[in-house]
Amino acid sequence: MNRGILSPWVTVRAQFLLAAFFVVAGIAKIVDPPGFAHEIHNYRLVPGGLVNAMALVLPWLEVVAGVALFFGVAVRTSARIIGVLLVVFIAALSVNLARKHPVDCGCFGTSTVQKTDAQRLTDMKWAIARDVGLLLLVAQILAASRRDVRR
Repeated sequence: MNRGILSPWVTVRAQFLLAAFFVVAGIAKIVDPPGFAHEIHNYRLVPGGLVNAMALVLPWLEVVAGVALFFGVAVRTSARIIGVLLVVFIAALSVNLARKHPVDCGCFGTSTVQKTDAQRLTDMKWAIARDVGLLLLVAQILAASRRDVRR
């Protein structure tokens, strides 16, 4: 029986897409903790004493949740963790966008490309849109797994 958007075919692909995105993004941050700490600091949302800890912990959380999602281990928990991370990322970008404070996303580590403030503000809008799309994948995975649990 085809269950449309909640079909296992769609769900597995959503899991793989999210897993790949978060593993790649996490690894890019793991290889450059000082650079990622600098990106976190630029958001001006986190007390200075937490910046380094976040730069060390967040990328590993992304990678572990992504790997678990890829292998189908603790799918609901992994999807929830990724969902919470996405909501935090969307909020952080949105606050800075509302302030008209351009920041580099830091999603895939530090950027070496010099951009104007207008370009960075536009990039922030695209990053928010991308993260909302990824959040929809999380919702699909959670809805499909809830349906499977009820059966």
